[in-house]
Amino acid sequence: MIQASFEKTGAGKLPVYVIGHKNPDTDAICSAIGCAELLRLTRYPDAVAACCGGLNPRTRWVLARAGLEAPHLIMDLRPTAETICRADVIQAREHETFLDVYQRMERAEVRTIPIVDAEGHVTGLASIQDLLKLLLHNIEDKTEARRVRTTLANMARTLEGHIACGTDLDTELDFILTVSASSEETVEDRLHEYPREQLVVVVGDRPEVHRMALDVKVRAIVLTGGAQMAPELLERARKEGCAVISCHHDTASTTQLIRCSRRIADAVDRTFKSFGAKTHIANLRTEIQHTPQSLFPVVREDTGKLVGVFSKSDLLEPPRQRLVLVDHNELSQAVPGAADANILEVLDHHRLSGNLVSREPIRFINEPVGSTCTIVARLYQLSGLRPSPAVAICLCGGLISDTLNLTSPTTTNTDRDILSWLAGQAGIVVDEFSRDFFAAGSLLRASPAETILNTDRKEFIENGWNISISQIEELSLEHFASRADELRQALHAMATDRQYDFACLIITDIRKHYSLLLTTGSQSVVDEIDFPHLAPDLFEMDGVVSRKKQFFPSICRVLARATKG
Repeated sequence: MIQASFEKTGAGKLPVYVIGHKNPDTDAICSAIGCAELLRLTRYPDAVAACCGGLNPRTRWVLARAGLEAPHLIMDLRPTAETICRADVIQAREHETFLDVYQRMERAEVRTIPIVDAEGHVTGLASIQDLLKLLLHNIEDKTEARRVRTTLANMARTLEGHIACGTDLDTELDFILTVSASSEETVEDRLHEYPREQLVVVVGDRPEVHRMALDVKVRAIVLTGGAQMAPELLERARKEGCAVISCHHDTASTTQLIRCSRRIADAVDRTFKSFGAKTHIANLRTEIQHTPQSLFPVVREDTGKLVGVFSKSDLLEPPRQRLVLVDHNELSQAVPGAADANILEVLDHHRLSGNLVSREPIRFINEPVGSTCTIVARLYQLSGLRPSPAVAICLCGGLISDTLNLTSPTTTNTDRDILSWLAGQAGIVVDEFSRDFFAAGSLLRASPAETILNTDRKEFIENGWNISISQIEELSLEHFASRADELRQALHAMATDRQYDFACLIITDIRKHYSLLLTTGSQSVVDEIDFPHLAPDLFEMDGVVSRKKQFFPSICRVLARATKG
């Protein structure tokens, strides 16, 4: 299932999606395109035309004629992990040192970060508490308290020091620190107390201790306070494989910084919970409710690469997608997630359902005209603007489609005036355009039954009945007989799968203004339909071409009479 990308604009806000109903017809697609252009010119420069479903052949023909791309396809607007996650992630790699990572976290004021590999896959999490354990050894064990697992190269880099000589600088070893600030006798005893191949002697400007350390053949000597080793001793260290590092820190700071040169790998928590980018927020809340984990990585389902991170607090007020709805005002017909979105405006020419609720006052335009494209074009006029020629072609297509080229009973004088005005902007001859538009594709002739049912389908809840009404428009009904049984089976399967009480398909002959009605579902509803029967589940509707103005009021009366149970 395709979900909204939720790409943020330069202002940090989500774009404004202008979108029609599910299973969109030409009016829904073209009004969205026209409205989005108008909004970009007036109030919302980030308005984007979108659609919730594929395009039928006639709609594709209109867009091709206009030279426009299809709207952005969105099948789900419910907030996901990707919606709420922060993409500007402070992260680290396992080979980095405590000091590098700790300073990065302090600057960013974060307490936990994801650890990633070279390909961007999350390997674990590291918190401040986890990192500090690298410095806090078991003080009851004297040897362990001195032990530091690191490399000489990391040690020198953390100290901002200079490596005068040394080999195997990038080999990670368990070093044992010893500070030579005591008497020579004490220093000599300590040098013999630990394995020499692990010893790192931290010492200032004390040539006698430098010599003693070389005599014992320690692994490394770290010179503090800017001290330098005598040339002859340095040459001896080079020959004997003893690393010599010099830095400007005092002895106490040097010892602590050496501990800070440890790689963070040992502090990484690998028992963490992450989520796919498309995981819905409702599922997130359930899964993280009782976990002590404070930060959650979000990864791409296909690649496993890090997208961002979120915390529990990010679930409190997730961002709400901004929407403008066109050609519908019922949430049952809207893209999934619309109920949780920030609906800014509604432009429609259908009945009011009463189930659309907004948190704030919105612009709601509902006009008894034949097409939503008519409303969009009127708004251009009221704003003193003209649609671009390409958009004008789209608006013509939507208006002609919904009014059957001004012959539908839903047609008003406003539709006629607007079509004439739009045709001038588009540079088309209406009758020629209309002829080519309706000839652009017969669904009955070649399309799969599922496509026929879902090309222009709307869901309604009326008097407690959950119903679906599909409609296709043909230049003739000559192909229906050969497809009737296939369509029956598909309609029944769809109604069963989606748990509709009643479902139907209207097949309209736009030339004869005549329709067939194929039904399935509750027998009590079918029995109440008062159109002439052609078969137990098939009716003829002479003169009925409008789902909105003719068929829907009729089926509402049927549902009111039918007995549910």
